[in-house]
Amino acid sequence: MGMAARLDDFQPAPLAPLMRVAALRKSYGGREVLRGIDLDVMRGEVLALIGGRGAGKSTLLRCLSGLEHFQHGALELSGRPLRQQVGLIFEGLDLQPRLSAGENVMRAPALQRKGSAAEDARELLARVGLAEQFDALPGQLSLGQQQRVAFARALAMEPTLLLCDEVTAVPDAELAGEVGLVAEALAGEGMTLLMATHDLDFAQRVADRVVFMHQGRVLEAGAPAELFCTPRTPELRNFLSSRNGQVRSWPPHRLATRLAAPAR
Repeated sequence: MGMAARLDDFQPAPLAPLMRVAALRKSYGGREVLRGIDLDVMRGEVLALIGGRGAGKSTLLRCLSGLEHFQHGALELSGRPLRQQVGLIFEGLDLQPRLSAGENVMRAPALQRKGSAAEDARELLARVGLAEQFDALPGQLSLGQQQRVAFARALAMEPTLLLCDEVTAVPDAELAGEVGLVAEALAGEGMTLLMATHDLDFAQRVADRVVFMHQGRVLEAGAPAELFCTPRTPELRNFLSSRNGQVRSWPPHRLATRLAAPAR
């Protein structure tokens, strides 16, 4: 009886976050753009950062990737050094126009140190649906395909956390959809993703948690249905009303679907 009671009372220790951001502040000159960001990212979680222009989403991603230095606060990441764990995909792609898709992927330092760089690059392009485009130049690819090459190059580093800055911000809705499908597939594989996006529809469909930023602060965070259906702050209500029609009624988001799936 005593043993049973002790077992019933046992509570597993809470999982430690993969990344913890505490009181992070970033300024450019006298202008403060991040004003005390607190954020935990759990392993295998898909987080979407939303907010208007100037909210600080891109600056936060650059600080988390190590590309920008911040003045105050703390950033903790479990395991390897920051640069070896984090992959970053920009809206601007940064592909070399005179190199083929395969050669752009092979530029990743992790592949340059291996004798099988070309073979690995082919496998990574296949992973993002571009198996037949190894020799194609960026100018011969659609914007959506170019963005997928950028995904493949980031994956070459075998990141623990993938940061994505407006990866669906391409002018054609169909191209945005194909990029979104790659992000969804990576999320389904268990990749930890932190994505800044203007596409609320995409955020609702893919994210486990949505974080709303406004003027350099995190004002709200929660499940997509919670944030989009019952916003607590006037700032989020105004933001959503200004984008009326961008959030549609989708099936349960990815985490809910995964948790509801029968055990195998």
